[in-house]
Amino acid sequence: MKKLIAAVFLGLASLSAFAERADSLKEAVINFDTLDVDEVTQTRTLTGNVVLTRGTLVLKSDRAVMKETPEGYMSVTLTAAPGKLATFRQKRDGGPNLWVEGQAQRIEYDERAELVKLFSSAEVRELENGRMTNEIKGPFISYDNRREVAQVRNDPSGASKVGGGRGTLIIAPRRTTSEGAKQ
Repeated sequence: MKKLIAAVFLGLASLSAFAERADSLKEAVINFDTLDVDEVTQTRTLTGNVVLTRGTLVLKSDRAVMKETPEGYMSVTLTAAPGKLATFRQKRDGGPNLWVEGQAQRIEYDERAELVKLFSSAEVRELENGRMTNEIKGPFISYDNRREVAQVRNDPSGASKVGGGRGTLIIAPRRTTSEGAKQ
């Protein structure tokens, strides 16, 4: 039982290499069908097949609302159309072919706080050389990249509620069959 609990914590902790840090210094290129800009509030509302690319980060949704602070930090809320999901994919630090990808009905990203929140039908997968190494599913997932803390809750509000949904954590084996037989 102790080994299982340790494996769960290691799986959550492995999300710590979530994002390639150099991406935050790259320009953001956004493709869309429609754009509305409010210069007073520094708000941009993009609709229709929105694709935001910044370095290795790619965000996709039907609608995005972007805000920018006077210091230049962005916050983005991606919202999917009914029956669809907003998605993201980004290279992770720590190796040549490490990726993280996810999807949800709504994704909120705060660049200054380095916080990403996924609401409703949330899934996050880590990939190494194209192979899934960890996967988390739940009604709500939050990841604080600065503190390297992940939270999964059973309600899309971000709270855990009695009778709420259930989450799933999948941790792929890290050793091969021949290595396991030596134990």
